Amino acid sequence: MLKTKKLTGKLLLQGGKAYLPEKNAIEKRDLLIEDGLLTGMEKSIEASEDMEVIDCSSKIITPGFTDIHVHFREPGQEYKETLKSGSEAAIAGGFTTVCCMPNTDPAIDAQESVRFIRQRQEELLVDIYPVAAATKHREGKELTEYGEIAAAGAVGFTDDGSPIADSGVMRKVLEYAKIVDKPVLQHAEDPGLKANGLMHESKVSTALGLPGTPGISETAMVYRDIQIAEYVGARLHFQHVSTAGAVQLIREAKERGVKVSGEATPHHLMLTDEAVRTFDTSTKVNPPLRSRKDVDAVRKGVADGTLDVIATDHAPHALQEKEQTFDLAPPGMIGLESALGVVIKALVASKIANLETVLERLIVNPRRLMQLPENYYTFKDTANLTIIDPKEEWVFKREHVKSRSQNSPFYGSQLLGRVKGVLNRLEIADFGL
Repeated sequence: MLKTKKLTGKLLLQGGKAYLPEKNAIEKRDLLIEDGLLTGMEKSIEASEDMEVIDCSSKIITPGFTDIHVHFREPGQEYKETLKSGSEAAIAGGFTTVCCMPNTDPAIDAQESVRFIRQRQEELLVDIYPVAAATKHREGKELTEYGEIAAAGAVGFTDDGSPIADSGVMRKVLEYAKIVDKPVLQHAEDPGLKANGLMHESKVSTALGLPGTPGISETAMVYRDIQIAEYVGARLHFQHVSTAGAVQLIREAKERGVKVSGEATPHHLMLTDEAVRTFDTSTKVNPPLRSRKDVDAVRKGVADGTLDVIATDHAPHALQEKEQTFDLAPPGMIGLESALGVVIKALVASKIANLETVLERLIVNPRRLMQLPENYYTFKDTANLTIIDPKEEWVFKREHVKSRSQNSPFYGSQLLGRVKGVLNRLEIADFGL
C-alpha cells in the first residue's frame, strides 16, 4: 500500500535543481508549495519559521513523468491490476500521468468505457487518460465510433497487443483518427511472420529450442504503416520499438516529413535475448527482447530523437499465470517502479544520452504527442512534481513494487537514479526525502 499525506501549510523544496522543459535544461531552483499549490519558484527562497523545509541538495525536481503505455487491466482482470493499484505503481515510479491501453475485458471500445476510466481516475493520485480500441473488440475488422469516443475523453486509438493486420482497415483507422485529430498507436508486428514465436529468432532461440520471432515481423509492418500514414497524412505512433530496422525506417520517414513517432521501453533499452537463457518468464515480452545490435540501435534512436518517448508498457500478470512453462506464460512485465533506474543506467551511465534528454522523453514529448496539458510549474495550480536523485545507486527488490503483480526480471539488479518523492493532487508520497 502506498503511503501519502495531504499537503497542508507551507512546504519549501530547497537547495536542489529543477528540470525546465522550456529550456530542456537543469538549473538551480527552490520551490514553495502552499496547501498543495505551487506559489513560488526562484533560484533561492529564504525559509521562514512557518515553513516545512525539505533539503533537496543532490536532487532534481521535475514535472511529473508521463507514461503513454500502461496496462491497468480494469475492467475485467482486476486480479492482475486495478486502476488504484496501477496508480500507486505509477506514483512509485515518478509518473503522475498515464495513458491506459484498451485490452481489458471488455475492451475499451465505446464511449461508456472511456467515461468509466475518466470518472474512476478522479479519486486516484494519478491522471489516467484512456486510449480507446481502434476496432470493435480489438478484432481488427470494424471501426469503433471515433467521434463519440474522442468526445468522451479518449486521447488516441490502438488495438495494442493485437496488430491491425489488414491494410485496408489500417487505412480507415488512420483516416478516421485524422478527422478527430487523435494519434493512432500501433503494435507493429506482422502476425504471419511472428507465427508461434516465443522469443527473438536468433542463435539463442535455437540453443534454447524455442520458436523465434524474426525482427522482420516488426520492420515489415512498420514499413507498411509508414506508407499508409504518409498517403493519408495522419499521425502514427509506433509502440515499443525493438529492432534496428524499425528505428531506421522511422528516422527516414521523419526526414521526409511523415507524421510518425516512436517509443522505447526500459526493457528494450537494457536487456537482450540473452536474458531469456534463464527461462524466467518475466523475460517473455511482446515484441521480444532482441539482439545487442537492436538494443544499441534503440538506444541511439532515443538519444537522437528518432524515438520520441520512453514508455514502460507496464503489463502485470498474476503469479499463477507467469509460473507456467515458458510457452504457456503470457507475455509482459511490470515496469513502472523500476523505469527511471533502468533508463538512467541504460542511457546516461553508458553516455548514450544526457539526463536532460531522458527527462524530455519522460515528460515533455509524451504529453505533446498525446496532446495533454503542458502546464509545467503553473503558479497557483496544484503542484505536479517528481523529485529524483539521478546518482543514487540502489538494488531493485520486490518490496519496492506497489503493483498487484510481481512479474519483473530486474529483481536484484543494481539500478542508477531513484525517485525520492512525488507531489500530485494535493498529496505527497515520500520515498526517502
